Amino acid sequence: MSGRSVRAAAFLFLITTGARGDEGMWLFNKPPVRQVKERYGFEMKPEWLDHLQRSAVHFGGGSGSFVSGDGLVLTNHHVAAGTLEKLGSAEHDYLKDGFSAATLSDELRCPDMELKVLMDIQDVTRQVTDAVAAKNPAEAVAARREVIARIEREALAATGMRSDVITLYRGGAYHLYQYKRYTDVRLVFAPEKQAGAFGGDPDNFEFPRWDLDMAFFRVYENGQPAKTPDYLKWSTTGAKEGELIFVAGHPGRTDRADTHAELIQARDHSLPQRLDAMLRNETLLSNWSARSEENRRRASGLITGIQNGRKSIQARLEGLLDPVFMAKKASEEQALRASFAASQEWKKAAEAFDEIAAIEAAQQPSARRERMLEGAEGFNSSLFSIARTLLRAGQETPKPDGQRLREFRSAARSSLELSLFSTRPIYKDLEIEKLANSLTLLCGTLGADDPLVVSVMAGKPPRDRATELIQGTRLENPAFRRQLYDGGTTAVTASKDPMIALATLIESESRTLRDQEDTAGESITRATETIALARFALGGDAVYPDATSSLRLAFGTVKGYETAAGKVPWSTTLGGLAETSAAHRNQPPYQMPANWEGKTFDRDIPFNFISTADITGGNSGSPVVNQAGELVGLIFDGNAPSLTCGYAYSDKTARAVSVHSAGMLEALRQIYHANRIVKEITR
Repeated sequence: MSGRSVRAAAFLFLITTGARGDEGMWLFNKPPVRQVKERYGFEMKPEWLDHLQRSAVHFGGGSGSFVSGDGLVLTNHHVAAGTLEKLGSAEHDYLKDGFSAATLSDELRCPDMELKVLMDIQDVTRQVTDAVAAKNPAEAVAARREVIARIEREALAATGMRSDVITLYRGGAYHLYQYKRYTDVRLVFAPEKQAGAFGGDPDNFEFPRWDLDMAFFRVYENGQPAKTPDYLKWSTTGAKEGELIFVAGHPGRTDRADTHAELIQARDHSLPQRLDAMLRNETLLSNWSARSEENRRRASGLITGIQNGRKSIQARLEGLLDPVFMAKKASEEQALRASFAASQEWKKAAEAFDEIAAIEAAQQPSARRERMLEGAEGFNSSLFSIARTLLRAGQETPKPDGQRLREFRSAARSSLELSLFSTRPIYKDLEIEKLANSLTLLCGTLGADDPLVVSVMAGKPPRDRATELIQGTRLENPAFRRQLYDGGTTAVTASKDPMIALATLIESESRTLRDQEDTAGESITRATETIALARFALGGDAVYPDATSSLRLAFGTVKGYETAAGKVPWSTTLGGLAETSAAHRNQPPYQMPANWEGKTFDRDIPFNFISTADITGGNSGSPVVNQAGELVGLIFDGNAPSLTCGYAYSDKTARAVSVHSAGMLEALRQIYHANRIVKEITR
């Protein structure tokens, strides 16, 4: 390949994948030191990065950070919402009314909550790729499963830490992440929902905003607050306009490295199907919630989660339905393929795009069936999920560790058991609604005359069948679940539990579909590995991987933007909440939060602010820090233009939305009188 072609390919790569401006969800073991130094003149030192990494906390589907040396953790109210519901009751609606522990002994222990802190990263790429080399796809699935299980098992035995092999660059690299786990987690503070989610669904993914989307938890060890020497000092002044900031969090998923064929599949199939399912569930739960105050309490968090997902999927779909965007992606891919094809070394990478397209086409006929059965979209019930877990635990546990499904490996066992034996409440009336709705979807998707569907429905309409299954099961009882789990396959089979019988009924075909998906996925992994190697050769240290829920570092500036309607400012103020409420005549979802009525506070203090930091779903609860490593904000959302950044970053109007540290501090002091927390985070 000529030098000119190499330069052209490298330039194209930076357009399609590498960092432009403030783009990038960077690995902590491959941080953008050069990029930040060249752009902003600030050098991130290793000790600065290590401290930030160990201050960041993984909340499962969200993020958080230590903000004191005594295990105090800051995250979003909406990240805490599920736990607030679990801790609540008809007498104590903590999600609606909020919670504040006056003393250490008042802090509420949370069921099935696991927080993780990343302590160490090791590159294990060579071990994984050597194990699967020269094997056909089916053999490679087993080999990859075996070697990853071995790496995780040996790391767990050596360190006692949760050990997960993370796939990066879509198979181009594998890193071993080792976490310190905390399972004694207690709720310290959360505002009422009206303050945490002021503006409700209409303001979701919008700016300006006025949300106190924050909550505090505390991690304990041996019954005492854990000592956490790595924590973020609280900035009392907070972020300033034009300031360089950094975000440490766990972005869930981006698809910037997807091929054009994969984007077409998402546009024409998976995204519309997911959107339809979300709309069905949102309508169902909203109607059920409106029937009573207790129904509302039980379903509120579920509805909020669905609404977030629905808006995100809608925006992604709209992005892919933009013919200009898709034409640009196709053109960039063709140019990249042409550059690869011009080199004997990279020729296979050019061919890999066609391989992926062929695999996607071959998988499409069975994709909906796989989503209904293995993806359990046709069986939307916590009790069905428990039944499947118990069934598969009995099947998988006797196998050698390397032959088990990933979720049943030794390294994941403690987390699985924490969830399986949780004492969280399960409401059978709500489970009937969810299952009846999904069984209707199952019949409509696969056909009511499909042999498996006929067996599932057992001659009954969806609601009757759902009622029979939910009322007949005993799986809501944690002690019963423990009995079946400890007894293995023999106890599970002998239980005659109707929900386990249902899981057993679909298990054979469901596992076959999963195996087919794994084999196809292995072929795609091999193709994307080839593309990734070629991209590494072009991109150098400008390459960052797509988001995978693993810890990442982003950077940017605190900055407003221009629209056709005028300039959007960088921040709002605390006083703007009352003004916005008055402008909407104090009507839902803009009514003044109860705790704010009659309180005196500095109305000019910044409340929410925006920045160019590159984030996505999963970053909720991420700390925003300044160059001194101080906490100046708390990520809680993105604006509407940011939602298409899952496919391509832009800083023209896309912004990350955060709660300002000074605004949080003022609210804690003057509105909630949470003096114990204020003293702890400012000492």
